[in-house]
Amino acid sequence: MKHYDVIVIGSGINSLSSAALLGKAGKSVLVLEARNNIGGMASTIEFLPGYKCNIINDTIKWINPKLLQELHITSADLQIIKPEITHIALGENSKHIYFHRDVKKTANSIKNLSEKDANNWEDFTLYIKKSTEFLERLYQNTPPKLPNINVLEALSMKNMLNPIIKHGTRGIVDLLRTTPMMMLEMMDEWFENDLLRGTLSSIGVHHSSLGPFSASTGYNFLHQHLYSNGIIHHNTFIKGGTFKFAKLLKTIAESYNVEFKINTKVKSIKLDNEFCKGVILENNDEINSSIIVSGVDPKNTFINLVGIPNLNPNFHTQVRNIKYRGSIARMHFLLKKLPKIHNIPIANMDTMFSICPNIEYLERASDSMKYGCLADEPSISFCFPTIINPDFSSDEKHILSSTIQYAPYYLRNQQWGSETNEVLKQTVIKTLENYIPGFNKLIESCTIYSPKDLEKEFGISEGNLNHGEMTLDQFMFMRPTINTAQYKTPFNNLYLCGPGTHPGGGLHGTNALNSVKEILKN
Repeated sequence: MKHYDVIVIGSGINSLSSAALLGKAGKSVLVLEARNNIGGMASTIEFLPGYKCNIINDTIKWINPKLLQELHITSADLQIIKPEITHIALGENSKHIYFHRDVKKTANSIKNLSEKDANNWEDFTLYIKKSTEFLERLYQNTPPKLPNINVLEALSMKNMLNPIIKHGTRGIVDLLRTTPMMMLEMMDEWFENDLLRGTLSSIGVHHSSLGPFSASTGYNFLHQHLYSNGIIHHNTFIKGGTFKFAKLLKTIAESYNVEFKINTKVKSIKLDNEFCKGVILENNDEINSSIIVSGVDPKNTFINLVGIPNLNPNFHTQVRNIKYRGSIARMHFLLKKLPKIHNIPIANMDTMFSICPNIEYLERASDSMKYGCLADEPSISFCFPTIINPDFSSDEKHILSSTIQYAPYYLRNQQWGSETNEVLKQTVIKTLENYIPGFNKLIESCTIYSPKDLEKEFGISEGNLNHGEMTLDQFMFMRPTINTAQYKTPFNNLYLCGPGTHPGGGLHGTNALNSVKEILKN
């Protein structure tokens, strides 16, 4: 049987990036994917004959520029769509807020609701830009080992000097103030208008179970805005769907002789005295390799693939204590025609929309996570992918793809199934009807992915899209655990590269860059 230098488990963006980077470095690499297609959470599917959608991610918030540089990806290779209107916050009585790439245009839109907030807008964007510049540098580093940091690890943090020279130590103070903040505290410092406060707070809880009154939602707000140049609600689309990014990475990997096997589920990782020797597949075939790189989440990696009997009790406790708390559902509606939204021209509908009229609305919706129930008034973001990618529809019909925040993985006194899916569907339709009159009559079909469905489809624990909550107690040198924050594990030759590692979730590839850097050191 052929022996590989590296086996990569999974084929999400980080796994594909790792495979391509390791292949470029001259390693013989095999990628194993359990599903019948690559892409993971970047998947685009035909959910009905003739109609396609992005299963999870409609947009990509940011991609690490270094990944694009390392793999020589140009705008001709990956066509990124950057609408001038990045987001529309739907307001009551058709008083909406348009977020533009031009900060002055956004301020003018806000001015219709609050002149004070409009005057604060440019200063706010500069404040966020400065803080994210520090975070961008921090994300390039492998987290140091605590409590003892050696000289080499200290020197690896020297890139933090650049933003310090540019902004002074005040910038670090602002970053340290903002990351533990509640979104409520941030909004109280800057803005008064309810709609603006609500829609900005929805970024801080993006793909999280936390409400805007929770600490560290300020950190998540910054995380969503890296490399955005201060553009708030920074949303970009991929021509052809997010799968095109995954497909491009696969093509690049194959150009470096990386091999792929789909429909190939790994049953366990082969161990010999804490040395990883390869993998055992579900059909009991064995494949040997010198290094294993896992792109699946920590729970699946250690509990299911390494196995509890092989875990040190202290480490087992650390892994069990990782918080997942899946809280996102996805819903795709096939519509008879493009709906009309009050006071929104058709020409402006090629962007993201959100329903979150105020910060209290968002906090009430988050209560569903505490009580294990479905929110009566959920926070919803949505877009019309058939406008952005007309080939997603084979006729004049349109698709509305939505993300429902605070659909708890764990329901109290009930289970996810057809009944709960129907309740969620009717709640979402009712909420959308408030802003899209007659929406219910336009629906031909609806496909629902609950957190349970996402777990089953993609093998992500509790349906958490970040492979673990994005909180300060699961940040940097504590992500996913204090013993595995350097992408290495207690098992020789086993590395992690997924979103469960520093710096967290998203389709940005930073986890892979850092992981590969550590792998190639050895």
